[in-house]
Amino acid sequence: MSARTFLVSLAAAAMALIGPGLASAQPAAMPSQAGSVAPPVTAPPAQGIIAGADLTSSAYVLGRDDVVEVGLLGGVGGFGGRARVQADGTIQLTMIGKVVAVDHTTAELSDTIRKALKDGGFYADPVVTIEVVGYASRYVTVLGAVGSPGLVPINRPYRLSEILARVGGVREGAADFLIVRPDNGPEKRLYIRDLATGDDKQDPYVRPGDKIFSPVAETYYLNGAVKSPGAFSMKTDLTFRMALAKAGGVTETGSEKKFTVMRAGKKTKVNLDDKVEAGDVINFGEKLF
Repeated sequence: MSARTFLVSLAAAAMALIGPGLASAQPAAMPSQAGSVAPPVTAPPAQGIIAGADLTSSAYVLGRDDVVEVGLLGGVGGFGGRARVQADGTIQLTMIGKVVAVDHTTAELSDTIRKALKDGGFYADPVVTIEVVGYASRYVTVLGAVGSPGLVPINRPYRLSEILARVGGVREGAADFLIVRPDNGPEKRLYIRDLATGDDKQDPYVRPGDKIFSPVAETYYLNGAVKSPGAFSMKTDLTFRMALAKAGGVTETGSEKKFTVMRAGKKTKVNLDDKVEAGDVINFGEKLF
């Protein structure tokens, strides 16, 4: 074998070894035929956000007006850019045109774009990256006696306690429960103390579209021979004994046994371990000497 023949054989062997690696990193040859306007690239719809701990940000379901950053791993070929999900549910990309994004996860959209680039002959085996840079379609509404009421974007699964923390918690004078009204389904009343001390069922995941309301606490009134008379915020399962303790107890001349309750304009017979109701007017009398 001549030296020239040996060098040619060696070069051919080297290209065979490194060729597959170059094929995935470099753009494929552009199609020779001028293509017509194609319909939007679609993928099977996502199943929606599931309220479970295994849900990750890669499962975020895109909606209208969300903004995504699309690119290729390594930034080869100049493909991609920032795109907003339009009213028709699509994003517009170079080379492949419209791609349906609404109701798909970022992982599904990435796979759809990768397949379109590969099938169109633009890249041999591209790795598509997608980052959500603007969350606009998925949010919960928080209203009432909270620190910062308003719309809270849902860019990952959030438990109710996390949403409450994000809006600054409840204000002084708020009720000790939250009302959660989903898009579909019955309204729920969830107690704030259970969000921290209960199990996962008592601190559920919220869903996009949920409305969360923190009502102002109703009041009861305590006067007479007590140390700190006045109006007080209702608490769940509050008894008259507990209400008396919140008012500092009876005075030196007061009597725990001599108290009356006006409820809905009528005198009501109760004992210290009965439950207080909103609007009750409680009066503790003095001892007889």
